[in-house]
Amino acid sequence: MTWTAPELEPTRTLRVGGERPLLQSWLDFHRQTLLGKCGGLDAEQLATRSVSPSSLSLLGLVRHLTDVEHAWFRQGAACEDAAFRYWSTAEPDADFDELATPSAEEVFAAFHAEVAACDAAIADLPLGHVFQRPGYTGDFTLRWAYVHMIEEYARHNGHADLLRERIDGVTGSF
Repeated sequence: MTWTAPELEPTRTLRVGGERPLLQSWLDFHRQTLLGKCGGLDAEQLATRSVSPSSLSLLGLVRHLTDVEHAWFRQGAACEDAAFRYWSTAEPDADFDELATPSAEEVFAAFHAEVAACDAAIADLPLGHVFQRPGYTGDFTLRWAYVHMIEEYARHNGHADLLRERIDGVTGSF
C-alpha cells in the first residue's frame, strides 16, 4: 500500500485573545496550511519539483520548515544543542535536494515531532525573551521569532499553492 499525506480540515485562527495565543494561533494555522496543501498526495507527487532549475517541492518545503522551526525555536530561543534533521554545513540545501530518504511518511512524522518539541521548548519562555542565533549578529526576541516563523510559513505556503496546482490542479482554502 502506498502512503499518502493525510487529508486535513482547515483550522481557524483566534480573532480575540492575548498576544501569545494569537501568535500561536497564526503559527498553527500556517503549519496546518502547509500540511493541508500536501493532503492526499503520495511520495512521488510530494517530491515533484516545480520547474527547472528549481529544486522546490512540497516534500522539500516540509523538510525545510522542520529545520527552520528547529533553528529559531529550539536552537535559538531555547538554546538547545540538538542536531538538524536535514541541514548541514556540508549539505546546506539537503532539505530540498536529497528527497529519496527518509520516506515521505518519516518526513511528516519528523515534522510533527519537531513542531511538538519546539512548542514544548518555548512554552515557558516569555515573548520578550532575548536570545542570539548562531550565524547571526544581534539579539532576537521570542516575539520576533513567532512573527518571523509566521512570515516564513506564509511565504512558503504561497509556493505550496503553486506546487499543488501544478501537481493535480487542486486549488482552494488550503
